[in-house]
Amino acid sequence: MFETLRNAWKLQDLRKKILYTLLMIIIFRFGSSITVPFLDTSLVGTWMEDNAVNGNFLEYLDTMTGGALSKATIFSLSITPYINASIIMQLLTYALPPLERMQQEGEEGRKTLNKITAFVALGLALFMSVAYYMTLKNSMNAIPAKYLNGWHEYFVAAVIIASFMAGASLVIWMGNRINDKGIGNGVSMLLFAGIVARFPKDMGTLISLTKSDPAKYLFVTIGVLLFFVLMIGFIVFMNESERRITIQYAKRVVGRKQYGGQKTHIPIKICMSGVMPIIFAMSFMSLPQTIQLFKPLDPKVTSGFYYHFCKFFSTHSFSYAIIYFLLIIGFNYFYVSMQYNPVQIANDLRQSNGGIPGIRPGKPTSDYLQKVLSKITIVGAFFLGVIAVIPIFVSMADSNLSNLSMGGTSILIVVSVALETSRTLESQMMMRHHKGFLQ
Repeated sequence: MFETLRNAWKLQDLRKKILYTLLMIIIFRFGSSITVPFLDTSLVGTWMEDNAVNGNFLEYLDTMTGGALSKATIFSLSITPYINASIIMQLLTYALPPLERMQQEGEEGRKTLNKITAFVALGLALFMSVAYYMTLKNSMNAIPAKYLNGWHEYFVAAVIIASFMAGASLVIWMGNRINDKGIGNGVSMLLFAGIVARFPKDMGTLISLTKSDPAKYLFVTIGVLLFFVLMIGFIVFMNESERRITIQYAKRVVGRKQYGGQKTHIPIKICMSGVMPIIFAMSFMSLPQTIQLFKPLDPKVTSGFYYHFCKFFSTHSFSYAIIYFLLIIGFNYFYVSMQYNPVQIANDLRQSNGGIPGIRPGKPTSDYLQKVLSKITIVGAFFLGVIAVIPIFVSMADSNLSNLSMGGTSILIVVSVALETSRTLESQMMMRHHKGFLQ
């Protein structure tokens, strides 16, 4: 990857794209440090330290925003509204025929879908801004009492909500600018920048723990670093892994020329769904924790339905890890079934005089593809599940390590974006320098 970056830097147009992408990332990180007015950010940070722990949904959101959520900055929502809007539109595309037809219309249809996605993201940004304002006001008590008197309260609320919405809109705009003038996917690059910005804080946590108790945490720190290196290697291996199904096209003679007869393959990636199943499962498992934010559990209560409900869905319990793991497997099957249609592939192969050697066209081909897909999906689902539940078991083993944001999901996103960007640079260089013509 570093060699790819070095070679890309030598080309002037690619160098401009890289610098433009870096400029957008710098602006994004600068905006993540500008706090919203009328707030006591020290109370926000203290509340987040106490509640965004053990890999819960708040900690996940704070990690996705690069720590901006815990600082109440103008980029507190970051790219989250657009990601949620994209997921919603992707699901609706398969559920609503008009949207499905729009997606099949080509470039113009995708542009229209992107506009609809932007409006949905704006609506979600409004909802999330209001929800975050209510949390700042009622749960964190981060708004001083002098701003909550009479008409001042409505003015302060409007300013805070507008600041969050403007920040989210600006982040979406920067992501689109990276798509047009930069390198890689803009949303992924900003998400990558936010997660990577948290890594120095995690290193500081490990260093401080090692200094406080060297006998205990020296080997733990070395083990954690070694474990993350091995995890990165494993994620790269799984991301690049695929099952190739051989396809043979029939020969046909037209006049004196012979067409067809080529042999190719259909690549089926093991992790074709990416981190989407983890995001779906995390959103579902965040519902009990959201209820606890509005109705905290009384420490004096040790019985009753609500007590056992909170304990059962506690983020440092085995029951939470097991349900989370099973949901990831289920959502992975669901997401793959939307992306991959064996019946359509079998029909396309039959129409193009292609087939799988040893398998008859039509239904036997679709059944064979479905069988292969089921086996590959379970491997990818177990991989995602293991990656996601590792931080839970780490926090259960040592509560001091629960604040590390370098969880499996974060590393999976970072590695996936890095590989995707590297492939984009390689394809850009290939268009400008084809060895077959120059050597």
